[in-house]
Amino acid sequence: MATTAAAKKSSSASAKKASAKSSAAAKRQKDACDLLDADHKAVKAMFKDYETLTESRSRSVAKKRELADQICRELTVHATIEEEIFYPAARKAIKDNPLMNEATVEHASAKDLIAQIKAMDANDEMFDAKVTVLGEYIDHHVKEERTEMFVKVRQTKLDLVKLGEQLQVRKEELMAQQEATAVTPVAELAAAL
Repeated sequence: MATTAAAKKSSSASAKKASAKSSAAAKRQKDACDLLDADHKAVKAMFKDYETLTESRSRSVAKKRELADQICRELTVHATIEEEIFYPAARKAIKDNPLMNEATVEHASAKDLIAQIKAMDANDEMFDAKVTVLGEYIDHHVKEERTEMFVKVRQTKLDLVKLGEQLQVRKEELMAQQEATAVTPVAELAAAL
């Protein structure tokens, strides 16, 4: 009986600590790392959706093309805001050139694969493989950012909330540009009809 009461008390204390931690995290303002990580999670979900499409019986080429294009747009914008804003600030703050150089090389590899995917026909037998490999590259890159770069950046005096605001503004600009260029051919086609 005493053991059960002690277990309940311990469980209750653990629940209170967990609640306090989640409450503190909720009160903390979203910062640059949070914004970038939200992008990571969104793109990971898109890659899972793509994998589901490749395994489905219908294997809709049009849906795969559309999703691959969306993945490429999101990753292009994400890489741009990291390279223009986050990486320079992180490089200066953490002074870990090997880590930052590796991230830059990973971006270059991803951009090359994105360019290949964009140039390919979705019916090409290598299309799915290239999207899959891009997902694997991104997964590796994200793990390093989360476990190394973000940890180090958060230990500095860098104003990550202000940096996050800058990233968000630039992301919105780039997404608007991406959407405008994606819509233009359709609008031109409609106008020609």
